[in-house]
Amino acid sequence: MTTFFKKALGASVAVAALGAAVPAAAQVNGIATADVSMAVVSSQALQSGYQMIATQYQTQRATIDQRTQQRQALLVPFDTNRDGQLDDAETAPLQAAGNATAQQLQAIDLEIQQLQQPINLARAYVVQQVAQQYAPSLEQVITERAIQIVISPDALIYAPEGADVTPLVITAINTRLPSVSITPPEGWGPSEQVVNLFQQVQQILVMSAMQQQQAAAAAQQAPATSGR
Repeated sequence: MTTFFKKALGASVAVAALGAAVPAAAQVNGIATADVSMAVVSSQALQSGYQMIATQYQTQRATIDQRTQQRQALLVPFDTNRDGQLDDAETAPLQAAGNATAQQLQAIDLEIQQLQQPINLARAYVVQQVAQQYAPSLEQVITERAIQIVISPDALIYAPEGADVTPLVITAINTRLPSVSITPPEGWGPSEQVVNLFQQVQQILVMSAMQQQQAAAAAQQAPATSGR
């Protein structure tokens, strides 16, 4: 679990644009596809749960942002080619024994990890609660739509439009689980399956946030370009 919390991404909630409209035909010839990670991340319960976590841990998240900025500032002198990244040659001085900056970085990383751990634990608990409703929600959709086969998107090479029943599963999850708790029971820890799903959810959130930032930047540049 320690590795999980070291690697888990501290993504902000950016799921508002992830909800997809329910297709007119939600299956094709009894065959459908469903994406568990997209169903979980797009559920109302996860969105509201993540928002509650962001509010509850607002102070910790502000400190994490501050420490992250401090960390980036410490690395600037080592980025000799100013490309925003450190290659092996630029990292070498940091690996020297007794390097003061390296020690500062280690202290910051440890503090960020400690601050992030309860946030990620709460998020993983939310993911588990939503994920527990995925199977019965999918079964409900299968029964209602007389679906014979459900295939994971990862196994697909091609699927016709309308084969994805994930939006229908999301709707079922929203009905079954309108809200979640953000406080894990004492001693609770995520299973390996929950950890993997949590990481997939975090990756989706990061990608969504990046896409929104790029769209916002493009929108700001468009008026300036059109005015020339």
